[in-house]
Amino acid sequence: MDTSSLPVNVPETPAFGRETFQHSIKTIAKDIAYDDTYTLNTQSGTQWDGFRHTTSTDIEPGPNSTTKCGIHHWATHGIATRALLLDYRHYAKTHNISYDPYTRHPITMSSLHACAKTQGLDLRPASQGGDVRVGDILLIRSGFVERYNELSPAERQAGATRAHEDLTWAGVNQEEEILDWLHDCYFAGVAGDSPTFEAWPPEKEGGFIHQNILALWGMPLGEMWDLEGVARRCRELGRWTFFLTSAPANVVGGVGSHANATAIL
Repeated sequence: MDTSSLPVNVPETPAFGRETFQHSIKTIAKDIAYDDTYTLNTQSGTQWDGFRHTTSTDIEPGPNSTTKCGIHHWATHGIATRALLLDYRHYAKTHNISYDPYTRHPITMSSLHACAKTQGLDLRPASQGGDVRVGDILLIRSGFVERYNELSPAERQAGATRAHEDLTWAGVNQEEEILDWLHDCYFAGVAGDSPTFEAWPPEKEGGFIHQNILALWGMPLGEMWDLEGVARRCRELGRWTFFLTSAPANVVGGVGSHANATAIL
């Protein structure tokens, strides 16, 4: 069993100008009782983007007053399903594909197929003879957490505090083939270890696939998941599917949530 969530204070400096995690201990009765107080941005670390996080391109952006799309609806039943992990970072390292996860490195559909083949997986839906089942959660390891752990505190801060227009990350490519595949496989959700899931920045106007996944399809999208432990375990066992649980926060009308994810295998 492996947690797929980073500590809530990681990254120490979040990207996109998001707030750092703050933790204080409050004395309720001296030498007898104490409480915790947390202040956090749910998008600063291991997270689910909820359905209020982004809008479709043809809808005026900005928060609305309805709670119908709030994260609390996920919390009422939690998330428990099979997950399928594509360890693209390991595939790249073993196939002479060199890149820095802190740069824009688009992971194409053909690359995902090649990665899956080395893992003994067929990325077609089960209805077509493949290994993807309706309701699976797709996890993609692109190497952000691995690289973060290698950097010094100063390098981590420099990477996170780049100007918005200078932020770059590895992730899935904004291409129709990937969109068609994600849609037609009926995944229950998708998540990755990078801060954006998709390659950042989008390469063209309107190419932001968050809008398709969240606003148009109603598919949960996770970012900055810690997939290091489960990837090692999958390599040891030679299997790439496992049981996954996640307990989003029960915040009425919430935009997103820390993932509280656990891989069981």
